[in-house]
Amino acid sequence: MSAPTASAQPKITYSAIGGDLDAIHAGFETALATERGRFGGDHDALIGGARVAGGTRFTARSPIDSSIVLGTFAGADATNVDRAVAAARAAQPAWGRTPWRERNAIMHGIAEAIRARRYELAAILSVEIGKTRFESLGDAEEAADLIDYYAAQFEETNGFVRPLGKLAPNEQTQDVLRPYGVFAVIAPFNFPSSLVAGMCGAALLAGNAVVFKPAENASLTGAAMIDVFAQSRLPHGLFNGLFGDGAVGAQVVRHPGVDGVAFTGSREVGMELLRTVGAGGPYAKPVLAELGGKNAAIVSAHADLELAAEGTMRSAFSLQGQKCSACSRVYVEERVAEPFLKLLVEKTRAIVIGDPTLREVYMGPVIDQAAYERFVGAVRSAQNGGTLLHGGERVDGEGFDRGYYVQPTIAKLPLDHELFGRELFLPFLSVGVVASFDHALAEANRSEFGLTGGLFSHDEGEIARFFDEAEAGVLYVNRRTGATTGAWPGVQSFCGWKGSGLTGRGGCGPYYPAQFMREQSRTRML
Repeated sequence: MSAPTASAQPKITYSAIGGDLDAIHAGFETALATERGRFGGDHDALIGGARVAGGTRFTARSPIDSSIVLGTFAGADATNVDRAVAAARAAQPAWGRTPWRERNAIMHGIAEAIRARRYELAAILSVEIGKTRFESLGDAEEAADLIDYYAAQFEETNGFVRPLGKLAPNEQTQDVLRPYGVFAVIAPFNFPSSLVAGMCGAALLAGNAVVFKPAENASLTGAAMIDVFAQSRLPHGLFNGLFGDGAVGAQVVRHPGVDGVAFTGSREVGMELLRTVGAGGPYAKPVLAELGGKNAAIVSAHADLELAAEGTMRSAFSLQGQKCSACSRVYVEERVAEPFLKLLVEKTRAIVIGDPTLREVYMGPVIDQAAYERFVGAVRSAQNGGTLLHGGERVDGEGFDRGYYVQPTIAKLPLDHELFGRELFLPFLSVGVVASFDHALAEANRSEFGLTGGLFSHDEGEIARFFDEAEAGVLYVNRRTGATTGAWPGVQSFCGWKGSGLTGRGGCGPYYPAQFMREQSRTRML
């Protein structure tokens, strides 16, 4: 069976699949075979439209099998960073003056190019990140949808230009949003195509130039995304891509020629950026950041327990729990705790672990040794005062010896246990038994994070209170496909409250692109 053409590709999101499943799998497998033949190549930075070798080169390997060399990458040095920022500053003024409709047309072209390469991107990031087929395809699909959705906001607002009132008959005033200049974009490993497209796409649509650096352990997917932008109709220098570790990212975001930062990653790094970049110079700079979560689901006595167990399992263990929106805490009412936990453990035991490029696999390896060591530490902590209901071990044996494969783990813990407060980014679910819905809601809100939250209940009063009182930016009720996961552009905004975000307005929603611009009022006398 041949792969579907770009124009006939079915729609795939994190919670729904459209089209012929066999055709989708055939498309993925064809692309996977092609991409495996390309692994091991050299990848240079993109600066001013040209490929540029960096300082010290580094090699990337696959977490699903450490013997797979994905490629060799040019680690950027200080000279590369200077050149990239200078190229961006030189290209931005003309782009900022380009009519928004022309910018939209170019960016729509990039979205279409991503869709055309959807299977290629999915194959790469499945091997590089450890995502399953449909998680990988959803990541690539979302990348294109984010660009188109943000472009539509310029259509709806006439490029964010609106008339204002007047104090005199011969006065004309309008309000406009204008680009800042150059944005540094630092992306995480777990959504290495969608978040890149979302952050870079919004910045470019708004008239800014971009200096982009992917996560070091997502360099090959980053290289593929850089290629998409490089082959587009964007003027040279407007989009620049560098490779390297956190030290390179620090040089980029702190460069005096950078006017703003878009970042997805840890709360600690985001808060440091806010202090040192946002408020560390002669004037404030925008720092747009989504900073992780410790997301809770509540299982009420009025819940459909089978639905709750399915939604919780999917949300906790897809992508090995390595999502900022993953369900990492569950608070279940005491009178339904036993049957709920029985169902949850049964569903978790049925998870197929292995090479995530295979059709039947649901869970691949954690990303690296540091993640594995966090897993070992979390298990040890859970055993101190709690009870492991499932998991807690490394998966060994043939096919598992060259990657960090671990069991999906469920721990029943006292409510004051430290694991209810610590973000793990692992397939590790902490369960607390509570006396009532009120108790569950209070425990769910007792966190420094506030990204996503879920409720399973058929009591309308509980649902209303959850929407009104839960302290998180993304809320789901009775969602089988993911208790706390699954946001999609234009369907669910993805906004972190409290320690999960900096601006109070997140990606995937109607207020995101405007944050890449600053307001200007223009009055003229006629």
